[in-house]
Amino acid sequence: MTSQAEACWARFTSRNPSADGARLYEVFSFGDSEALAAELGGLVVSGAKRATASSVWALEAEGREPPKPGDYSIVTTWSGEPLCIIRTLAVEVVPFGEVSAEFAAAEGEGDGSLESWRSGHAAYFGRECARLGREFSPDMPVVCERFEVVGIGPDDSAS
Repeated sequence: MTSQAEACWARFTSRNPSADGARLYEVFSFGDSEALAAELGGLVVSGAKRATASSVWALEAEGREPPKPGDYSIVTTWSGEPLCIIRTLAVEVVPFGEVSAEFAAAEGEGDGSLESWRSGHAAYFGRECARLGREFSPDMPVVCERFEVVGIGPDDSAS
């Protein structure tokens, strides 16, 4: 964790005693490029994005479990500057091809349609699978996480 993220988390927990001792799941930027991280991080901060999808295979390759309801994460820019703190509300693992239109809309990406979600995520997961030596499949397991923003900015001005 960067010193900026550590400071952000310390300020958040000092202002939110109920979060003290809570699990900080991860510090991360969205996507696999600076442009995608900026776009998706902006959607979270603006309130348009309240869900995200991850590949179970990528988590397994990293030796990590999916987040659990109540976990906190710090969303950063590509360079690691904290944008906001999110708290996981719900997690469901489903095959890629069974992700719902309602979940796609909650992700807030593209035009909000399931077709747009599938197109964008098939491309992203395809790149991720290639890095992992796997083949993208509509049957691949996807972690569908719903979250809420609980703090905005490196100083956690929204707490």
